[in-house]
Amino acid sequence: MRQIAIMRQSLVLVFLCLALLSGCRKRKYENPITKDTQQPDKVLFDKSVADIERGRYEVARLTLQTLINTYDTSEYLAKAKLAIADSWFREGGSNGLAQAEAEYKDFILFYPTMEESAESQEKICMIHYKQMEKPDRDNNQAQRAEEECRQVLQQFPNSKFAPRVAQLLRNIQEAIAEGEFRVGSFYHKKGSFPAAANRLQTLTDHYPIYSQADEALWQLGDAYGKMGARFRERAGQAYSRIVKDYPLSAHAEDAKNILKQMEMPVPEANPAAAARMKYELENRTKPGLMDKGLGFMRRGPDGRMAAKSGDPAMTPMRPAIPVSVPVAAPSVGGTTDVTVQQVGNSTALDTNPDARQNQPAAPGTASPEAAAPAAESAVAPAPGATPAAAAGNEPLPANRQAPPSKKKKAAKPPKAPKKN
Repeated sequence: MRQIAIMRQSLVLVFLCLALLSGCRKRKYENPITKDTQQPDKVLFDKSVADIERGRYEVARLTLQTLINTYDTSEYLAKAKLAIADSWFREGGSNGLAQAEAEYKDFILFYPTMEESAESQEKICMIHYKQMEKPDRDNNQAQRAEEECRQVLQQFPNSKFAPRVAQLLRNIQEAIAEGEFRVGSFYHKKGSFPAAANRLQTLTDHYPIYSQADEALWQLGDAYGKMGARFRERAGQAYSRIVKDYPLSAHAEDAKNILKQMEMPVPEANPAAAARMKYELENRTKPGLMDKGLGFMRRGPDGRMAAKSGDPAMTPMRPAIPVSVPVAAPSVGGTTDVTVQQVGNSTALDTNPDARQNQPAAPGTASPEAAAPAAESAVAPAPGATPAAAAGNEPLPANRQAPPSKKKKAAKPPKAPKKN
């Protein structure tokens, strides 16, 4: 164990030295002006670019601001505004990245038709991508990164940055889906099946290319199956999606067997889905030795499991209504669990007892305990009722499970006094 600790410390020192050396090295600027001229505004721009490449960002911004204020009709005005944003982006830090985002948005606003506008939007996406946390932490930056990357594909679909941004969007959505899956899996293990079903259903519908979508559907089908016959069809749909859309999954055969036991049709596997899963398995990046040893030092999410193909979701994820909430109207879908009835006799509100209060039984009336069997017999389906009608009469599931009843231990008889 001591040797492993020494090796880890040595690796950390090596990486720190490499980071310092890379910081001292000159980094070439991405958007220089190649025109060879000695115009004053061009001289100022070249000087600022040299300062940016050597890490003198404050000096570069002062030079660029001088160019903008002095030569307000210069042909290099747009390049100067973009260079100011790039200097903030290279400087980094929370303040520098916030300033860079504001400058990039101004550039897109003033120069929407320039090719550099697509690059500016891609840099805004990268600003939030760099600040993303791991899936089990706050995903605010991940949601912002997803929104900004989606904006690149919608506003600049034909730019050269679109393929790279599409892959970034898959990585971002992998992290968001991983966070949702962990929450849904936690609810499933806890026994809160309505909450688990709500999370997993939204996840599998919105992010079908998530690396563990088949596992999420497996837990979704199990959650629906444990909520009673009312959700039998939804459980079958979850298992059918595993067989059809994820045919290479480890749960595919088990899903087929469950569908046969439920006497539901078993769908055929989708050839396109099988080809996509095969491609993903063959092109998945495997963790290296350094990743295993220094993975705990990584701040952001691990994008190795993200899909390399498939279209990312282009709409924000909207949570669905939990299945434990009664449906208020038939237009929402499903059966109506809430009904409204007008009171015919207004005196009933004054004479009848309030059902929300625990009122004592009137003399000569049956106690609640005695009335319980009668109520159960009223709710029970008739002998000739269909299973669908019986399932519709079932109560809605609840997230809170009834605690197990604790049996009181019988009192032990007192011990006999010891004889002297």
